[in-house]
Amino acid sequence: MKIKRAVISVSDKRGVVKFAKELHVMGVEILSTGGTAKTIREAGIPVKDVSEHTGSPEMLDGRVKTLHPRVHGGILSRRKNPKDAEEVKKYNIEFIDMVVVNLYPFEQTIAKPGVTFEEAIENIDIGGPAMLRSASKNFQDVAVIVDPDDYENIVGEMKNLAGDLSYETRLKLAVKVFRQTSRYDGLIGDYLAKASER
Repeated sequence: MKIKRAVISVSDKRGVVKFAKELHVMGVEILSTGGTAKTIREAGIPVKDVSEHTGSPEMLDGRVKTLHPRVHGGILSRRKNPKDAEEVKKYNIEFIDMVVVNLYPFEQTIAKPGVTFEEAIENIDIGGPAMLRSASKNFQDVAVIVDPDDYENIVGEMKNLAGDLSYETRLKLAVKVFRQTSRYDGLIGDYLAKASER
């Protein structure tokens, strides 16, 4: 398999331009949202807005961007499943082979002095964890990256494997995602529990 299409949507933009450039050189189409798309585009790297890919605009002040069947269908479809193949064709869904997401900075937000409850709530990521969990569930077909520190090793392996990643790497990346999203949800649960006691 070769990774042909990636969604990149990150709050922590460390290294994302260099990583996107490497993916582009390897022939990977890049889909992106909001500020990430702007950052990549300003670096001269071709990028397609997720809203163009789905045919649906971002809405509700950015609360709804990637929650769409053309995104999650492209991530969750099992490449070797005949029924999935029929439905992908029927609904004009294109495969997404890589998901590069890190989450809204909820922990950093609630650590700020004087942060309001409303500000904390708006920093609860919804679309990001949904894409990460979808990709991790389907890790055999979709590479999932949550940590910018992994970019360099991933690029190196893709170059060595003609644009692919090994099963072992894909599984390790999925494990990292589930551990991080679990911690993220725990932080949110603890914060809301404390708020309810006030």
